[in-house]
Amino acid sequence: MKRTLDILGAVIGLVLLLPVIALTAVCVAIDVGRPVIFAQPRPGRHGRIFTLYKFRSMRSVDDRHRLVTDAQRVTKFGRVLRGSSLDELPSLWNVLRGEMSVVGPRPLLVEYLDRYTPEQARRHEVRPGLTGLAQVAGRNTVSWERRFALDVAYVDARSLRLDARILARTVGLVLRREGIAAPGSVSAHTFEGTGHA
Repeated sequence: MKRTLDILGAVIGLVLLLPVIALTAVCVAIDVGRPVIFAQPRPGRHGRIFTLYKFRSMRSVDDRHRLVTDAQRVTKFGRVLRGSSLDELPSLWNVLRGEMSVVGPRPLLVEYLDRYTPEQARRHEVRPGLTGLAQVAGRNTVSWERRFALDVAYVDARSLRLDARILARTVGLVLRREGIAAPGSVSAHTFEGTGHA
């Protein structure tokens, strides 16, 4: 049932939001540059690697113009994209392909795979999601340990009712633009392993 709802949600979202997706792509091309899509390998269910698609919110690294760090590379429009979650719209394609779900633990970096404890690694027992329990509990402002604990709690308690609650809370979170970035960062701090914030 969850997979069927994911497919329906992705198809409906891609169709209804096509004008928004097209306009956003044009704006990204003008403000950030091409390619407009950010593609990066991420671990999915059971740790299988897939290519995540998002709209770009950062310019390319450019030493000559001092565009090196994430804070220097992200544009004002890029911050708007992230704050509104419009940068996530291309990920609906990942949902349609079965690599992601609408609700589930967020797909993180491949390099984190060998840094998880066995308990934290349980977050990969389900498909990663566009939003999840950790996102509605503070997004990028909560500690890694707390985030992974919430991811595992979702794995153990997952249900369509819980998904509906998470989606409802996600709408409010996006509208209030809360939890977009960790203090001192444009997104989240790097996960160094258990024992680090």
